[in-house]
Amino acid sequence: MPTRQDTLRDLLTRSGKNADLADALIRIDIVVQNWRRQMHKRELGHRATRALGLDMDLAQIDVLFAIANPPLPSDANADDETMVSTVAERLHIDPSRASRLVAEMVNSGYARRAVSQRDARRTILELTAAGEAVIDAVRGYKWLLLGEFFSTWPAEDVAAFVPLLERYSSWMNSSEVAEEKFADEIDELARSIERAKTEISSSSKSG
Repeated sequence: MPTRQDTLRDLLTRSGKNADLADALIRIDIVVQNWRRQMHKRELGHRATRALGLDMDLAQIDVLFAIANPPLPSDANADDETMVSTVAERLHIDPSRASRLVAEMVNSGYARRAVSQRDARRTILELTAAGEAVIDAVRGYKWLLLGEFFSTWPAEDVAAFVPLLERYSSWMNSSEVAEEKFADEIDELARSIERAKTEISSSSKSG
């Protein structure tokens, strides 16, 4: 009986990809799945809070980073003043949750509210010295560990890895074009789900 990987390999080869590429994509997917699980658990973040003795959870630390983070250089229309709505946007959370988390950080002395220099009617957010210290410590913790890991790599491997990782990270930008290209194959995948559901329903009724 073919394995799930065999099925995926067959799908890729039928779409015109050679067997070597199919095998490479399967390996990449396994690595990314494991990486995603680690990121979801946020193991490094929990280790950092324990090692640094921080009296806050990761959601609160995220707020401090959201306040500290400047707009992306590529975003010409971004505002370099941070408000509660900015925090909500950067963290992709509900404004009410952002407001609550910001209030916790202000009350704890890690952030403060200030008046905008551009518009006195607008309240902006800034980090206090304590908030800056948290950001610097968490970043320092990560860079120490990351630096130690990559220091074991040959320099040429690091030089090759960085642009390749940047290129890989942009693959979703072209996914809509690929989705249009394989519309028929994707429709068939959707139909396979419906067929499986029908089989389950029929089996339940017969039982």
